[in-house]
Amino acid sequence: MTRLLKDLARPDRHRPGPTYREVGATRTPDALPEGYHHLRYGTVVGHGRAAFTTAGTAVTTWRMHRRSGAGLLADADRAGPGVRVEVSAGVGRLRIAVPCAVIWTAYEKDRTGFAYGTLAGHPECGEESFLVTLEPDGAVRFAVTAFSRPAVWYTRLAGPLVPLLQRAYARRLARTLRRLVRT
Repeated sequence: MTRLLKDLARPDRHRPGPTYREVGATRTPDALPEGYHHLRYGTVVGHGRAAFTTAGTAVTTWRMHRRSGAGLLADADRAGPGVRVEVSAGVGRLRIAVPCAVIWTAYEKDRTGFAYGTLAGHPECGEESFLVTLEPDGAVRFAVTAFSRPAVWYTRLAGPLVPLLQRAYARRLARTLRRLVRT
């Protein structure tokens, strides 16, 4: 049984918080904290209010992550502050599961999304947000903003490969979201 499922089975157990001090910093993408690798990725995934609603729902109900091929366990059906999430990728012994907690959410007229932050056991230290906005011209924009740095030896050893993988994952999420909006 995964650590997340064990935590869910004991909701009264003290659960430590994020592994970094700058909690909530992805709310201001232009002012990410120093000392971390920064990721800012954005693209248009659709057009119009219906596309915005579909995209926002897919992001905040974990559908985008799951449809992109990531494994995801969460202690709630929808993103909310404090919700614990375990995201996993890979197969067999090469599968890695990383624990996170939702830090902030946005459920607004023209902005929907959330950010999660790393918890103990995550190979990185930092925060990542997934935000859908409806622009004044009707474009539906998806943005991933993150700051992170290695927390364990193997992510330090991987060096510049980790940011490349993070950018590739952000692009994959955007492609998945674009497909979900079209169907």
